[in-house]
Amino acid sequence: MSDLREPSKIRVVFMGTPDVALPVLDALSNEGYQIIGVYTRRDRRAGRGRQMAESPVKTLALERGIPVFQPASLRSDEAARAKLIELNPDVIVVAAYGLFLPSEILELPPLGCLNIHPSLLPRHRGPSPVTTAILEGDAETGVSLMKLDEGMDSGPILAQRPSPIGEDENTESLTSRLFEMGAQLLIKILPDWADDKINAVPQDDSRVTITRLLERADGEIDWSHP
Repeated sequence: MSDLREPSKIRVVFMGTPDVALPVLDALSNEGYQIIGVYTRRDRRAGRGRQMAESPVKTLALERGIPVFQPASLRSDEAARAKLIELNPDVIVVAAYGLFLPSEILELPPLGCLNIHPSLLPRHRGPSPVTTAILEGDAETGVSLMKLDEGMDSGPILAQRPSPIGEDENTESLTSRLFEMGAQLLIKILPDWADDKINAVPQDDSRVTITRLLERADGEIDWSHP
C-alpha cells in the first residue's frame, strides 16, 4: 500500500457514470488525489439521431488526462478484473456507477470500496432512494458514505450528512444536491479513514427499508383520491 499521509500518495480508482457523479470526480482531482483510472459505463446511443454518446464522467476524465476503462461487466470479464487488479488502487470510490462489483474487487483495495449513497442508510437502500424519499413524503434525507460489501447498500457506514427536502425539489435537483454533499463529505472523511482514525459502523438491520425500480406510473397522480 502507498504512503497514505497525503492525498497525492493515495492511489484512487473512481467509478461513476452520470452527471451527478461529476462533483465527486472533480473533488478528488482538485484535492490532489492520484487518480489512476476511471471506470464508467460503455458509450451508448442517445438523442434523436441515436448517435453514440460517452458518459459525462468519461468526458471529464479524458479532459483531465485520466485513463478510462469501460468494461461491460466486472463480474464476468476476467480480463477487466485482471486490469483493475494490475492498477493496484489503495481505494475505489463509487458514485452512481451502475455495475456490480464482485467480491474479488471489493477485497482488492486496502482502504476498501467506498460508495456515496443518496439516503440516510439503512433507510432507502436500493435503486431509487431519492424518488422514494420524495414520494413517501420524507421531510429529511441525506447522503451516506459507506464501505461496499456483497449486499445491496448493506455495508458499514463511515459518515452521513442529513438534509431537509425542499418543497420545490424534484428527483433531479435533489439527487444532484445530495451527490454534491457526498463529494464534500468524501473529501472531509477520506484522510481520516486512510489514517485509521475512523471506524465504519454497521447498519442497524431493524431499520432497513428497501426501494424498488420505479416506473412512470409511480409518479402519476391518482385523481380518484380526494
